[in-house]
Amino acid sequence: MFLEPYWMRHAEASAVVVSGWHRMSYRATDGLFQSVELERCIRRLHRAVGNAVADDKQIVFATGSMQLINALVYALSPDSNSGSTANVVATTPYYPAYRTQIVLFDSREYKWAGNTSMWAKASGNSTTKEDVIEFVTSPNNPDALLHQPVVVGSSAILDHAYFWPHFTHIPAPSDADVMLFTTSKLSGHASSRFGWALIRDEKVAKRVNDYIMQNTMGASRDTQLRMLAIFKTILANLHGKEDIFAFGHDVMTAKWRKLSAVVSHSRRISLQNIPPQYCTYFDKIREPSPAYAWVKCEREEDSDCSDVLLKAKIITRSGVWNDASSRYTRISLIKSQDDFDLLLDRITEFVDAELTAAGSNSM
Repeated sequence: MFLEPYWMRHAEASAVVVSGWHRMSYRATDGLFQSVELERCIRRLHRAVGNAVADDKQIVFATGSMQLINALVYALSPDSNSGSTANVVATTPYYPAYRTQIVLFDSREYKWAGNTSMWAKASGNSTTKEDVIEFVTSPNNPDALLHQPVVVGSSAILDHAYFWPHFTHIPAPSDADVMLFTTSKLSGHASSRFGWALIRDEKVAKRVNDYIMQNTMGASRDTQLRMLAIFKTILANLHGKEDIFAFGHDVMTAKWRKLSAVVSHSRRISLQNIPPQYCTYFDKIREPSPAYAWVKCEREEDSDCSDVLLKAKIITRSGVWNDASSRYTRISLIKSQDDFDLLLDRITEFVDAELTAAGSNSM
């Protein structure tokens, strides 16, 4: 929602009007389920931003990146006739949907196998032949750090939902075999439910596409039409006065500065450390602008950090969801400016109360 003001300024250019008779068929006039023009725009955007090598890869559309999580695991798993089961892992703290989807679908071809730590040690010390599918979120949700695969020989899925210049520095284009993206974090259009995967291997791409077709018969064509207008608007304004990434980075940097300034006075809570780093898109050292604050409660008695902040009327998501300690909790910074201003007021009250109590105890 922090990008809503940007799209209000571009209401006319990004608007789409669809007549009742238009796009009624499952397919477009060319018989395809995916817009060829939208594919071109996606490749152009990756080239222009420099965050992914897309020209040598297949693109598969989906109903948000959420649909791609299980589709990609299915595509990378052994064939059902092989008798093998793939182990799906991620590094803590990880996005909880990786675990919850694998457990929900309960497939014979793959199973949730937990944290990468055990598998990373095994891959470094032996020649294990077990199939491992590793989710790598980069930048990570919840702590915004860039990551690489840690299990040697794993089939890695690079979740690059936040790998855009308004959330992180872009050190170089990602060129992994499998990468996934979503417009919910690129442009803010979460309700449109549109995501895409970049896949090097044609056979893997075909399996992903087969899964999508069996599941939803492709991404909504109405959504594709709207996304085409959104992508064209973004492309038309890159590196100009109305660059969405410059706008988003300015908003998110200001939020992070203000939040960090308040929390710096506290000994009860702390934030993750993100140093300024060089970004190839902006061609300069950029300040941090994470989507989330990963908060740690430092006091021994504050074992449930989410509950501690909830008592101060601050809603967070406990680190337990991310398979981390309950001493950690996630605060979303990607909501509206009004939401952030209220959050900042309550964090300030929380820290002020701590400082007042500390002053009273020292008297």
